[in-house]
Amino acid sequence: MKIIIAGAGDVGSHLAKMLSNEYHDLTLIDNDESRLNRVAENSDVLTVFGSPTSIKTLAYAGAAKADLFIAVSPSQEQDVNLISALLAKKMGSSKVTARINNDEYLQNENKLLFTEMGIDLLFYPEKIASHEIIDLLKQTGTSEFMDFSGGKLQLIVFRLDDGAPLIDKTLADYTAVGEPQYRAVAISREGETIIPRSSTRFQMHDLVFVISKRTGVQEVMSYSGKNNIDVKRLMIVGGGRIGEMVAKKLESTVDYIKLIELKRERCDVLNERLSKTLVINGDARNTDLLIEEDVNDFDAFVAVTSSSETNILSCVMAKKMGVAKTIAEVENIDYIKLAEGMGVDAVINKKLITASRIFRFTLSNKVQSIKCLNGSDAEILEFIVNPNSSITKDKVRNLGFPKDAIIGGVIRGNNSFIALGDTEIKPYDRVVVFALPSALKKVNKFFA
Repeated sequence: MKIIIAGAGDVGSHLAKMLSNEYHDLTLIDNDESRLNRVAENSDVLTVFGSPTSIKTLAYAGAAKADLFIAVSPSQEQDVNLISALLAKKMGSSKVTARINNDEYLQNENKLLFTEMGIDLLFYPEKIASHEIIDLLKQTGTSEFMDFSGGKLQLIVFRLDDGAPLIDKTLADYTAVGEPQYRAVAISREGETIIPRSSTRFQMHDLVFVISKRTGVQEVMSYSGKNNIDVKRLMIVGGGRIGEMVAKKLESTVDYIKLIELKRERCDVLNERLSKTLVINGDARNTDLLIEEDVNDFDAFVAVTSSSETNILSCVMAKKMGVAKTIAEVENIDYIKLAEGMGVDAVINKKLITASRIFRFTLSNKVQSIKCLNGSDAEILEFIVNPNSSITKDKVRNLGFPKDAIIGGVIRGNNSFIALGDTEIKPYDRVVVFALPSALKKVNKFFA
């Protein structure tokens, strides 16, 4: 697939690195030569120096023959993204997608305008991140959570801390008689992602990925040793777009929200826009401030400043002071495992969120959803089964499905079930698959 990425900022650089591993014909455009050179050192990518809105630059990059054009200049350059995506489409790019920072564009009636103009997908990373945080605050026992088909199947991710009942047990020890309600599909251990077998033994600090039916969630959480809590009091550190959106969305359901923001002028803006949130001007890196603001009285603590270090450290301090659930925005991918190792309950990363949205366009058109997972180099995918695809030809155990991937569950109409060796996949089923990067192309062929 010929892919052009316009914008070599953080998101564009991460996409270039990820997609170059998939052996695509990849071109990166930016008007900053130093950024292009940094990406070229670590990725197999052709770089083009120039403006993404220049017709001459787009033509030189090959926009007329691109299968996918991705406009991901930084959020403050929204107009650049929209113009370059529209130009690329008119010049011949098959699919185009653009990063935006305006919530108004995502309203249903407005999205249609952009679709009619030719933009296949608009994505707003900060808004998607805020939705993920809100989901995590509803499922406080997990470090990551995802619904499939309105909750008929769910991905639950949790870390095994001291005292968790799963520690030193195998999958076989928890194999239930009758129809299974859940299945462990992966374990992340010391930087390695493992597809577990029946004899695999769980260890302390494992990050466990489970596909569960709705009826099995409570039992799964009991094995993790973690309990869901009802968040009634929430503290947010960082009053940028994500912090504001989380507060605004939860004002109607959370009893009390306190938001700490460093910049006084931003506090004034937040006070005008938020009706039920108490906005405090201060530096959350200051332990005395957290004590003064009674952080120990809060059920959950969310840190979403522009500094990964601040977010991690403030979450660690909040945890030590007794907060049950901590969530940090960590944009430096190298810090994600560090944050989890220091006791941060959940991590949000906009690069991974954006990659999930865009990566779907590089796979079969039967991929309904995909998510790049924190704490693992793997993806979780939801496929809609084509009537003529290989996945329908035999029982799962006889298909020769890649060993570095696993079918977690199947949604058929209004019913869902956990996949076993005897499971037969039917046309139009929705199938949830956990796959390592090495397996993605092979898995895609089963559904193509």
